[in-house]
Amino acid sequence: MTPSTSAEVDRERLYRKVAWRLMPFLILCYVLAQIDRFNIGFAKLQFLQDLGLNDAVFGVAASAFYVGYMLCEVPSNWLLARSGVRKTLLRIMLFWGTVTCVLAFAATSTHLYVLRFLLGVAEAGFFPGILFYLTLWFPDHVRGRVSTLFVTALPVAGVVGGPLAGWIMQDMQGVYGLHGWQWLFLLEGAPTMLIGLLAYYYLHDGPVAAPWLSSAEKIAVGNDLLDSSSSPAKTTRDFRAAFRNPMVWQLALVYFAYFFALNANLLWSPTLLKSIGEHSVELIGVASGGIALLATFGMILIGRHSDRTLERRWHVGLCGITAAVALLLLPLAANSFIVTVVLLIAASTGLYSVLGLFWTIPSSFLHGSAAAAGIALISSFGALAGSLGPALIGWVKVASGSLYLGLSLVAVLLIISMAALLRLVPAPGAAIQPR
Repeated sequence: MTPSTSAEVDRERLYRKVAWRLMPFLILCYVLAQIDRFNIGFAKLQFLQDLGLNDAVFGVAASAFYVGYMLCEVPSNWLLARSGVRKTLLRIMLFWGTVTCVLAFAATSTHLYVLRFLLGVAEAGFFPGILFYLTLWFPDHVRGRVSTLFVTALPVAGVVGGPLAGWIMQDMQGVYGLHGWQWLFLLEGAPTMLIGLLAYYYLHDGPVAAPWLSSAEKIAVGNDLLDSSSSPAKTTRDFRAAFRNPMVWQLALVYFAYFFALNANLLWSPTLLKSIGEHSVELIGVASGGIALLATFGMILIGRHSDRTLERRWHVGLCGITAAVALLLLPLAANSFIVTVVLLIAASTGLYSVLGLFWTIPSSFLHGSAAAAGIALISSFGALAGSLGPALIGWVKVASGSLYLGLSLVAVLLIISMAALLRLVPAPGAAIQPR
């Protein structure tokens, strides 16, 4: 097959074909990951009373997930780079689905801490691993859209997970002698194991191994990836070199602050909505789903505008600042369920949009195994924020009696991080220099 044959391939049609083959399945996997990670935020509305626990215990349990996640993130991505996505997803999804099901039988705070830690160990490497996997299929000029499409799984999980959690916890309460929150973990953990098995047979470790691509299409993808990795700014390719790059560490600190806010929003929104009047778990689930649905539309529109203008830094920065302002305004809506929902829509839209666009920045100067290492390192700082944030907010809530103080502190940290990102990332057209 000659290079000229590769040049005749319709690139738009090719990458649409690749996206339709990969993205629905990868998004489904990430939706399950988000549901299994954050369903504890709904389960707590029942199990705190059933098990005689408080918000501080919940905060520590939520944080324990990220301790395990952070410790195993880089090793897991290293294994992915060596063994491929099929074996990695099989291992990860079978493990985390099993742990999610076992959470249904937690009876003490220690059980919650250990199982949430193991859930983090199980899921470690999934998100950065998939982002690295996308670099094996999509060149730079389409990766922004693809990355944004992938992280739409986060709000989609809210659209599905909120109402589903409300229905399970309310309608399954007492079935076969189990509490609603126990059924929540059982019914949401089992599908993950099945999809993990399917991933092994459905996915392929790269374009060369994909039987659904023609020879010309495989060559075209390979050439495009080679071209997109040949710019002077993209010379960081060695796995270990990513750890020596100051830009990676600086972005990791920005991501730490950002993920602190994202995690707080996802974990504590059900509690915040529950605190405003006497509302059923089912209504809170529906409201959470509506928030996520509207945030998804906003995220898609912002992602498309960013790709159309090829501008990242201001899109990320302004979305993060908008989310922070919405969080700061929440105390003013303490007596209004509707206004609180509106503010949470604004916060969620901003936070979700940042997630999709932020990851186009590391891939602009990291390539190959360095991309796997750099993405994992940055993501592990998010896990560190996840390990500290829920516990801190839980303790502040127990000590002050208010959730708003903790969320306000998170908002201030987010504003500082977005200001740092605007200063750190070069303007469009200015290459990030390799270090």
